[in-house]
Amino acid sequence: MIRKGRIVFAVALTTALGLGLTACNDGEDEVTGQESPSASAPASPAPSSESPSAEPSDDTSAAPGGDVAAPGTKLKVGDRAVLPFTYGTSKEGTVAVTVTAIEKGTEADMSPFGEKAKGMTPYYIRMKVENVGGTDLSYSSLRLRGKLAGGAPTGVILIGDLPGKCDSESAPRDFTTKGASYETCSLSATKTDPIAVASFEEGDAYSDSPVLWTS
Repeated sequence: MIRKGRIVFAVALTTALGLGLTACNDGEDEVTGQESPSASAPASPAPSSESPSAEPSDDTSAAPGGDVAAPGTKLKVGDRAVLPFTYGTSKEGTVAVTVTAIEKGTEADMSPFGEKAKGMTPYYIRMKVENVGGTDLSYSSLRLRGKLAGGAPTGVILIGDLPGKCDSESAPRDFTTKGASYETCSLSATKTDPIAVASFEEGDAYSDSPVLWTS
């Protein structure tokens, strides 16, 4: 497991004026706190024969057991999705993600993030990650993003965790064989409506049309 250190964060707040914002933030203004070593590298683009829809279609259902979930798949909390996964430049395989809970915290929980987190309510996306392909994915990390009902963005991006409440764990050293698993938590927050969706967005196809778990 990764060794916990200082909480490092970046907070992005959606504003009415979008001037001067970088394209990579999708219209979100990012304010960065302390710097820390990168926890993960960008996922390699997943091949796609056609451009996926930006919004998942309502008739998309969960993939059968063992089949890779298509971009845009909609599931419920408790469902398991098999997904392609790339970490860094040398680790690639297939994992199964089961979102076990989307839990609401309190504004007081956000105190380690300081004044910039004032008025934010945290949500803890708890999940189980399984190694389905049996490739070496040791020390990799996987993050899901919280979304509002229907999949709308929260306008807030957090980097870090809340030890004891939402611990972002890396895969253990023995996460190298089929059936190996671990549990982790992704931290999200909102200043507006409740977070009701967990979103997998790694790889080009899924960034455009993510797999969504709804509470």
